[in-house]
Formats: sequence, C-alpha cells, structure tokens
Amino acid sequence: MTSVGLTGSRSWGERLLAGSARGSGLIVAALVILIAVFLLSQALPALADNEAGFLTSRQWQVTGDNPRFGVAALMWTTVVTSVIAVVVAVPVGVGAALFLTHYAPPWLAAPAARLVDLLAVVPSIVYGIWGLYHFGPAVLPVQEFLARTLGSIPLFSPNGTKYTDTGIVFVVALVLAIMILPIVTAMSRDAFARTPRAHQEAALALGATRSEMIRTAVLPYGRGGVLSAALLGLGRALGETLAVTIILSTVAEGSPWSWSVFAGGETFASKIANNAGDFDTPQKAGAFVAAGLVLFLLTFAVAALARLVADRSESLRQEPLG
Repeated sequence: MTSVGLTGSRSWGERLLAGSARGSGLIVAALVILIAVFLLSQALPALADNEAGFLTSRQWQVTGDNPRFGVAALMWTTVVTSVIAVVVAVPVGVGAALFLTHYAPPWLAAPAARLVDLLAVVPSIVYGIWGLYHFGPAVLPVQEFLARTLGSIPLFSPNGTKYTDTGIVFVVALVLAIMILPIVTAMSRDAFARTPRAHQEAALALGATRSEMIRTAVLPYGRGGVLSAALLGLGRALGETLAVTIILSTVAEGSPWSWSVFAGGETFASKIANNAGDFDTPQKAGAFVAAGLVLFLLTFAVAALARLVADRSESLRQEPLG
C-alpha cells in the first residue's frame, strides 16, 4: 500500500515536471512568435510607403511625404564587424581552450578558465568606454600598418581617414572579438574536454606526440562544438548595441560610401539606439522597426544554424562505430 502511494506520488511529480517543462517551452516559442509578429505589423506600413529599395538602398530619409530608406549600409557594417570579430576570436579561443584542457597544469587550468569566463560578465558600457579611450589609441599602429601595406584593397583602404581616428569599424570589430571570446573559449573547452579518453590514448599508443594526438583525435571530435561556438559568438556580435554605439563614429547622410574598415558607420543596433528619441511618428518608428526586424531575422537564423550544427555534431558522436 505504501509502495503504491509512493508510485502514485512519483508519477504525479513526473507529470507535473513534464507539464511544466512543456509549458515553459511553449511560452518561449510563443514569445518569439509574438515578437516577430509585432515587428512585422509595425514595419509593414512604413515599408509600404518606402520609395527606395529597402535591402539595396543606403539612403535613410524617414521624414516627409516621400520616405526613402534602406539597410544596405547597416547590413554591411553589422556583418563586417561581426565577421572580423569571429575571425579574430575563434583562433584565440580555440588556442586558449586547448591550453586549458591539454597543456595547463591542474593548479593553473581552473583559475585561468574562471578568469576567461569573467570577461563575459564585464558590462558592455565598460567595453565601450575602454575601447574608445584606451584600446582604440593602442591599436593605432596596427591600423596604420594595415592601411599602408594593404591600402590597395578596398577593405583596408585609408580613404582619407586620419590615423588618429579610433571610432572606426576596425576598432569595433576587435572589441567585439574580446567580448565574444568567453563564449568561444568556454564552448570549445567543453567540446575538447568531452573527447573520449580512449581516442586520445589510442593515438598516443600509436606513437603520436601530444600535438599530433590533438590534431587527429581532439580537434576532429570537437569540430562541431567549435563551429557552434563561432556561430553563437557571431550572433552575440551581431546584436551588440551599447559598446558599438559608444565607439563607432556615425557618417553624415550623403557622405561618400566606403567599403573600408577604417571608416565610421552604423550597425542595425547602433542606428536604432542613436535615434531612439526620434520615434515621434509611426512612419519614423516603423522604419527603425523594419531595420530591427532584419536584425531579428539575421540573429535568429544564426542561432538556429548553431543549434542545427550542435545537434548534428551530437548525433555523429552517438553513432556506433562500424
């Protein structure tokens, strides 16, 4: 009789837990859908009145009877800063993860891992102020070197930019790289730490050195985790607002367009933040909401791809050998 009561209580608890988990998942999914519906409903009227190509135009004139606005310039600045950040952060993060899991002595590995993780809790405003007043001036020699040696490439063209300018895409990208470094390092460290001990010992037993073992056993096993970390870091960089707004210099409307990373600009997030006080008409607000909708879809696609890669990697690990 007692056994039946315990079984009934356990079954009731399991049903409650399963129902709570299912309800929480549905709430999160509903919130995402509601946000998307809200953004779409607010953006459609402004897009209907827009007289320029929304995805191809670099104009941003949202006042008057003939609004003309597009997100081409915002898309370029957002994507190039985020991609450069990932390109810089991933090798450093993977190297740090390998050091922490396979080279650092135990007395150093745990404190160093916590120190890297602490970068994730530094507020964005601190990164912004530090990047503008200290980090930006410190990388001016690098900026000058790249501009002088690779200036023939449009991406690194000086384009009249003074070498004393720090509110540029290049500085923002490096600050974003530092901001996403904890994500890349933590996820890569977890992926490398989960490499089966048998795989590592088998490589060493066949005569491989430690570096060869890492190349043949650890890196292939953790490839999915590293790729997921890179995609999640990319999503984090795409949506960063405060640090980008503080550092990046805006470009006046009508100024010549530049592909160079040594120029100013605005990302989706900084454009919306810089003009949040001007949402005084539905037309203006709708234009900025439309830009926010593009950013929402972009970050959602990156996050979904990261989840897909992680699931695919996990399924490959669980497949039986032979």
